[in-house]
Order: sequence, then structure tokens, then C-alpha cells
Amino acid sequence: MASEKGLNSHIIVDREEVGSRLDRLLLRRLGSSFRPLIMRLIRRGNVRINNKRAGPGFRLRQGDEIFLPVSLRRSDTGHAARSGPPSLSMPKFQVLFEDVDILVINKPSGVVVHGGSGHTAGIIEYLRGAMQLPELQLVHRLDRDTSGCLLMAKRLSVLRALAASFRERTTHKTYLAWVAGQPYPRAGRMQSSLAKGVLRGGERMVVCSEGGKLAVTDYQVIWLAQRDDWPFSLLALQPESGRTHQLRVQLQSKGHAILGDRKYGLREDNRHYRVLGGKGMALHAWRIRFEHPVKQRMLELRAAWPPSWIDFFRW
Repeated sequence: MASEKGLNSHIIVDREEVGSRLDRLLLRRLGSSFRPLIMRLIRRGNVRINNKRAGPGFRLRQGDEIFLPVSLRRSDTGHAARSGPPSLSMPKFQVLFEDVDILVINKPSGVVVHGGSGHTAGIIEYLRGAMQLPELQLVHRLDRDTSGCLLMAKRLSVLRALAASFRERTTHKTYLAWVAGQPYPRAGRMQSSLAKGVLRGGERMVVCSEGGKLAVTDYQVIWLAQRDDWPFSLLALQPESGRTHQLRVQLQSKGHAILGDRKYGLREDNRHYRVLGGKGMALHAWRIRFEHPVKQRMLELRAAWPPSWIDFFRW
């Protein structure tokens, strides 16, 4: 971890942070809710490295001295409050695995993973305080309404190793989703180009677009069901890429939107889902398989279904 100098006005970069981008180091230290302020101050030249201006993508070296303006110092940003949990109501969750390097939990639906976009704090900020782990970092993200396996790293070197395994696609994730209709063929691959930030009806959406980024997902139908002439299915999904809203958009584009998805799903399908007792978006990160970056052994972890799914399955 980078050390501090004086009255929290400077950060001295140590070996653990070598190669980090300036903006990402500050986001890790202060929290993602400070992103707009951090980026604004960097671009204005108020954050300096070795008394010189630097852009947000500047790669740090050991011994670099980062000057923080008053508005980013701990006493002003509330960073010191990490010694205790942020003031948010956090539902109970199950720890699936923990050692000195990593933490994996079964994230509840309805909880954001980090602060920002109108949320003062998320589960990562809560855990940093509640578990006294100030360096805890998200390896990947889950949407607010997605439950299941969430992988975190307890120090930067572990984060980098795990992030590399995601880039190299040696980490494998399997999601379960209840969807409208009954896909055919019963197994296959969805491949599309996704673009984000498109404005539709006053809401920003991710859409299939020729100018977007490639997204690939394998799927298999696990269960076919029907109630009152309304067909629906349970799918297993294995994304090869990790685009924003990838599973939600790809399924919606195939006519099989995830049930309970208020952003991309059809109102009529969601109404049927609620009548049968469905609650929230029916997307669950069920299994994650990866190599432990330090112990170099494979781990496969599974997150139990949300309680609301148990009730829905009894229809």
C-alpha cells in the first residue's frame, strides 16, 4: 500500500502500487463515489506527481510522491470513516470462501457493489469497514439486482493476478436465469456486438450495435415450464466476455428477457412472473471457477439460490 507523508497531503508509492494508473490508485484509496472529483482535480493539475502535472493514466513508479489537494485529504473526504461500516443497511450474506488473499461472498440481490451513481456506499465499502480490510478490492462486478458469487482481492498484487485471469478467460462463471419463453435450440451460443450509453426514452441502455464490442455467451436450457399458457425457462449461462448488461441484453434481443428485469424485460412477462410469486430480477451468479493466484490450485465455489427463487420454483 502507498504510504502517507505529512498531514495526509502526500502519498508515497511503494512496490505494491508500481504500474498502477494514477486515477485508479486514487479510486482505490478514496472510493468510486469520488470519481468525478478525482478526475476533475487531476485534469485541472491539482493532483501532482513529484511536483509535476500528470494525466489520469500516468503509470506510477516506486517512490513517486503524489500531492493531494485539500479536498482529497482524509479529513475532508471522510476516508477515515472506513474504520467503521458506512451508514447503510446491509442484508445478511454468506461467505463462500476466505483466506489471507481473497474473499468470495454470495451477494444478495438489491445491493450495489460499490458507491456512486446515486449510492453513497455499496457492499465493498461496507466490507472494508466491517471486516477491517481497507485494501479490499472488487475483482469483477455484479449488477445491483443480480445475486451470487462476488470475488474480491485483499491486496493489489492478488487483484492484478485475478484480473489477468479474467482477461485470459481462465476464470469461468456460470449464471442461472429464469427467462420468458422457451429458447430453441435448447443449447447454443449467443454472439453479438454491444454498445452502451444509448439513450432511449430518457434512460441509458446497452444495445446490440455493429459498432459495439463483441460479447459471447454459451447457454443451455435446464428446465422448461408453463403456467396458464405462459411459457418460461431456467437457463445456465456461461459468458466468455464481461460486457455491461451482457446477459440481459443478449437474452432480450433473442426474445427471452430475464424475468423481473425492469430495464430490458417486457411488462407482460414481468407481470406473469410476479403473479407466480417472482421477486426481483431472476439472474444469479451461481458458480465461479478460478485458480488461486497464490496457492495455485483450482477453486470452484457455488452460491445457493436466493430464498425468493425457492418460493418461485414451488409454483
